[in-house]
Amino acid sequence: MNTPVKSTLVRLLAAAALLPLGAFTANAAPVDDAVQELQRGWEVVRYQTPAAEREKRYEALVAKAHQTTEAFPGRSEPLIWEGIVVSSLAGEKGGLGALGLVKQAKALYEQAMQIDANALDGSAYNSLGVLYYKVPGWPLAFGDKAKAKAMLQKGLALSPQGIDANYFYGEFLVETDHADEAVPYLEKVLTAPGRPGRQIADTGRREEARALLAKIKPKS
Repeated sequence: MNTPVKSTLVRLLAAAALLPLGAFTANAAPVDDAVQELQRGWEVVRYQTPAAEREKRYEALVAKAHQTTEAFPGRSEPLIWEGIVVSSLAGEKGGLGALGLVKQAKALYEQAMQIDANALDGSAYNSLGVLYYKVPGWPLAFGDKAKAKAMLQKGLALSPQGIDANYFYGEFLVETDHADEAVPYLEKVLTAPGRPGRQIADTGRREEARALLAKIKPKS
């Protein structure tokens, strides 16, 4: 190899060593795009679809989410969103028929946390915490208020200004008879920075926070 070519190659390799690993990860952009597509799909079903149609729409989205998870093994983000969609379907079904789905969602969140517990600003902690306080306890299911609080506080620590983290912790406090403590968290939902590309979800979550605040704050 002649000296000019060798010198150029050395400079290129040296520059490459300074680039983030993501610059060479071929599936980084595709996985982000796939996750954003799941987010948009979930938002439309959750906030813009008539209640009578949501279950069928969630079922289709569950299948799509699972395909995304299989397409990107070793990534936590698709697992988190598959869990969110599965747990949302469970919420639509309700009753004992939803128990299998919430257990499936729990396993997906736990698998995601084993890969990267901090992914998506700690969304796995928030989502698993919600399951812990919403599902029945033993012997029917795994509901546990203490575990719910611990998970939600971890999510809040990772995203102290986050819309979802504050909303879910506020909702947890309301549902565990600590409504007075919930007010600052729910109020923060209304002033938290918006998330790029998540306008539908942000608007819907803020409406939910306003509804909870109207329910718990004394009327002046």
